[in-house]
Amino acid sequence: MTKEQYEKWSAPYRRKRNGISILIGIDRAITAVVFVSYPVLLAALMIQKLYGEMLLCVVVPAVSFVLVSLFRKFYSAPRPYEILDIQPLIKKNTKGKSFPSRHVFSVFMIGMTYFYMYWPAGIAVGILGIALAYVRVVGGVHFPKDIAAGALIGILSGMLYFIR
Repeated sequence: MTKEQYEKWSAPYRRKRNGISILIGIDRAITAVVFVSYPVLLAALMIQKLYGEMLLCVVVPAVSFVLVSLFRKFYSAPRPYEILDIQPLIKKNTKGKSFPSRHVFSVFMIGMTYFYMYWPAGIAVGILGIALAYVRVVGGVHFPKDIAAGALIGILSGMLYFIR
C-alpha cells in the first residue's frame, strides 16, 4: 500500500459527512459483537455440558492468541501511519506491532471456533471478519498484508486444531 492508494481508499469516508464516524463505529461494533459472542458460545457449551468441546474452544484460541501476540512483539512491523505519512481515520497511538493484525486474527479464530461448533455462525463471523479487515486497512491502522496474515493465521489455527 502506498500513500496514494491509502488516500484514494479513505477519500470517500473523508468526504462523506459522518463518514469517519461511521467507519469507526463499524470497527467498534464488529469487534464488540464478535468478542461478546465468544463467551456466549462458551456458556452455551457449558450449559449443554459439552466440557471437552468447551475446553478445546478455550485452549486453541488462547494458545494461538498468545503465539500471535509474541510474534507481533518481537517482529514489531510498523503501522501505515508510521511510514506513509498519513492521517489514519482510526486514531491509534501504537507504534509497531502491525503484522499480523490481531483484531482480524481474533475474529477469524473465533469464527473458526464457531464453525467447529455450529458452521452457520462460523460463516457469519467470517463475513464480519472480512468487513473488519476492510475497515482496518481503510482506517489506516494496518496494511493489506497485515490483515491477510491475521485472517490466514486465524483460519489455519482453527483448521489445525479443530479438524477431526
